[in-house]
Amino acid sequence: MSEFIEKMKSRRSVRSFKSEMPPKEVIDEIISAGLYAPSGMNRQPVIIVAVTNKEMRDRLSRMNAEIMGKDVDPFYNAPVVLIVLADKAAPTYLYDGTLVMENLMLAAHDEGLGSCWIHRAKEEFESKEGKEILKSLGIEGDYEGIGHCVIGYVNGEYPKTSPRRENRVFYVE
Repeated sequence: MSEFIEKMKSRRSVRSFKSEMPPKEVIDEIISAGLYAPSGMNRQPVIIVAVTNKEMRDRLSRMNAEIMGKDVDPFYNAPVVLIVLADKAAPTYLYDGTLVMENLMLAAHDEGLGSCWIHRAKEEFESKEGKEILKSLGIEGDYEGIGHCVIGYVNGEYPKTSPRRENRVFYVE
């Protein structure tokens, strides 16, 4: 089995991060991998907002927790939040954004970092506060939040791979 396929099989969602910031070069490599995800007709309708500023990270965490209806840190203390947004004008925007999320998570794993897909980005950036954040960044257009890819150093043991359920593949030969 190739090293690449082994990485794909061993990647897991991490839910406990150290607060230590990964090097910017590593974050940039992960983002670059995300931008190379396939997209319908190569429209590339996805943008990534890389949040390493603690104040903004904490603000987004608060917003996300409010949507969830809980008083927790939904980002599990991860210092980096990569927000994936997609232009709704592209008919495949949701799928395109999902592919970017997967590339980000695989790249983080390859770089020795943990990652986790955190939902509620759609609701977050449909809110007045979320729209104001995008506007303050110069982001205009009809973008939908696809997800937050939180990344950082794993706090504790990396999660083990669980067995795959059976009877999920059907061949037509």
